[in-house]
Amino acid sequence: MAGFNKMGCILTAFLGFMFLQLCSATRYYDWVLKETNFTRLCSTKSILTVNGGFPGPPIQVHKGETIYVNIHNQGLYGVTIHWHGVKQPRNPWSDGPENITQCPIQAGSNFTYEVVFSSEEGTLWWHAHSDWTRATVHGAIVVLPAAGTTYPFATPYAQQTIILASWFKADVMEVINSALATGADPNTSDAFTINGQPGDLYSCSKASTYRLLVDYGKTYMLRIINAIMNEEQFFAIANHNLTVVTQDASYIKPITTPYIMITPGQTMDVLVTTNQPRSHYYMASTAYNDGNVPYHNGTTTAILQYRGNYSTPSTTPFPNLPIHNDTTAADNFTARVKSLASKAHPISVPTNITTRIYMTVSINERICANASCAGPNNNAIAASLNNISFETPSIDILQAYYRGINGVFQGNFPSNPPLFYNFTGEVVNSTKYPTFGTKVKFLKYGEGVEIIFQGTNLVAPENHPMHLHGFSFYLVGTGYGNFNKITSPKTYNLVDPLEANTIGVPKNGWATIRFVADNPGVWFMHCHLERHASWGMDTVFIVRNGNTKESKLRPPPAHMPPCSKS
Repeated sequence: MAGFNKMGCILTAFLGFMFLQLCSATRYYDWVLKETNFTRLCSTKSILTVNGGFPGPPIQVHKGETIYVNIHNQGLYGVTIHWHGVKQPRNPWSDGPENITQCPIQAGSNFTYEVVFSSEEGTLWWHAHSDWTRATVHGAIVVLPAAGTTYPFATPYAQQTIILASWFKADVMEVINSALATGADPNTSDAFTINGQPGDLYSCSKASTYRLLVDYGKTYMLRIINAIMNEEQFFAIANHNLTVVTQDASYIKPITTPYIMITPGQTMDVLVTTNQPRSHYYMASTAYNDGNVPYHNGTTTAILQYRGNYSTPSTTPFPNLPIHNDTTAADNFTARVKSLASKAHPISVPTNITTRIYMTVSINERICANASCAGPNNNAIAASLNNISFETPSIDILQAYYRGINGVFQGNFPSNPPLFYNFTGEVVNSTKYPTFGTKVKFLKYGEGVEIIFQGTNLVAPENHPMHLHGFSFYLVGTGYGNFNKITSPKTYNLVDPLEANTIGVPKNGWATIRFVADNPGVWFMHCHLERHASWGMDTVFIVRNGNTKESKLRPPPAHMPPCSKS
């Protein structure tokens, strides 16, 4: 059972015993990565945690602050931590993706991250960025308005983080390692959770269902994070409307809706007014799956519980969630999301585009000798961007770039796919089988960049939540079918497009983003469906230095984790 943390400059409690002052400009955290036993779904297993919690400890800052987080790895293998949606100006050294910007923090060692906040305001999150360890190693980041400023709406009475996550009965590392070894799709999770609990509809879970205590007649802010591994989600609260006011720590024009659709990696701040009769009401989340692919079809629940004297209802009202493949419901929600674009919270959509990248997003096959694999056609499942399946190097790309180490990556990621055809109709065998390599794309500092993500009909088409490190970007257009260079740009929204760090590329459709390459360094881009990232749906951008000190990559810290087998 949980109440809300009152908002403002206060002491905030985590798990009833950890208190953090919210007003200082710089704070230091000591976290311990360790194995911890948890019981869910009638069985007990050991999971990797931070400070023994699932989910892990929250971070709360004001806009523009800097924090330091010292990670002590007492686990069994090397791990890194990523600060999802934090731009880290000129500081990719603390961004976190394994063997992209650092090598893993080895078991028995430690590393201190410097997390630099800049323009972000709202909810973000942190998570492990090594294989599938983020399944249990994750937590919330709450970025409050800067001192002397406030929200562009009435300050809510209180706030609470809602983290949607996956629960596997099996060891998650074994799940993905087995899938990669056999070439098959990895097993789906056994449950979804809300704040670490599966809820009433799963076995052995009713007694521990998460409960959120509220007072009648108040407006609360729910900070919703989709930390689920491989499923996009619908979320709703019975008999209560949701008013969405931010996405990915950027303010949007308020949307009042009975449900949201949120992809892995995305965050949304939602206002809920407790104006219903005092009682219990289910909040629930279930998968949105528009592809012919395996997914977990369960529903996680929690209870919104009003304080007061009343009889416990014999039947708790349940929200009307869309069915799992209701693309219309998903599209109706996402189409309404627009940046606030106000005087106090302006946006700046680049119009001078000097680099345009047309990027196909595909599921592929890797040919196995003697048809020995367990994927389609006895091959292994792979994934690609522009028909290149990314291979993670053994030395991190940032170190190789900074120190001029040859042989780690190639700087020739293409701006176009190898072949243009009817991407969303035909299946062309020559593109079913990708090339494999560690190819990156160089960008000039300060240039305007446009990326057109083009979904394809290869192997198993579905929606792809694409995430870019080091930047927020503008989603200027989206549509179904093949992008048309003449007609599609005429539909662009350059007035109030969503500013985000993770967006969905529609199944057999396209999405166009724009950003200014004003953050020098090495930045990862990947699909946030974890199995797709494991299969190679990734690439790296290297933004070259500008001409001033403020436009150049910072030097590395005195200590970085050494590169050796993790």
